Amino acid sequence: MIFEKIILIPVDRVGVLIGKSGKIKTKIEKICSVSLTIDGQTGETVIKGVGNVENIMPFKAEEIVMAIGRGFSAENAMSLVQEETSLHIMDLRQFAGKSSAQIERIKSRIIGEGGRVRKNIEDLSGAKVSVYGRTVAIIGDGIQLKSAVNAITSISSGSTHGKVYNDLQESRRRQKLEKLQLWEGGNILE
Repeated sequence: MIFEKIILIPVDRVGVLIGKSGKIKTKIEKICSVSLTIDGQTGETVIKGVGNVENIMPFKAEEIVMAIGRGFSAENAMSLVQEETSLHIMDLRQFAGKSSAQIERIKSRIIGEGGRVRKNIEDLSGAKVSVYGRTVAIIGDGIQLKSAVNAITSISSGSTHGKVYNDLQESRRRQKLEKLQLWEGGNILE
């Protein structure tokens, strides 16, 4: 199997992808068994699988590159190596149309004053959230992604922050209850 994928990331994110003295690029290549060719002028990144087919994690490398391109730190993006963790990208134009003023308003509602709303969403959902350009990117496991996507969709659609926080807290309570039932040997399917 030969894997080759071209991803275009913003030029201002190329430095984060490469890292100091190429450390991040090398780390991605080593962990995912791929080679990265990065064009610093255009942001074009070519991901190629190398080595033993069983060791190649090209789709994880692709997610890591995309996450860095969407504003995540290299450290947060590297958490995508975990099997249960994935990346979800939401385009704010689906809520605001092409109006740049509407997109900015929605971004402001998601970020909040001093980043407080974004931080609350992260704390209550367990996911990591990055607002960059016209997108909101989320890293987490399936349950975390669902909670964060629902919260961001609600805020983008005009729901109050209080309602969104209540929904997130309720979701978290349900998750804890399900985990507790699993630990106690309870059957959730009843």
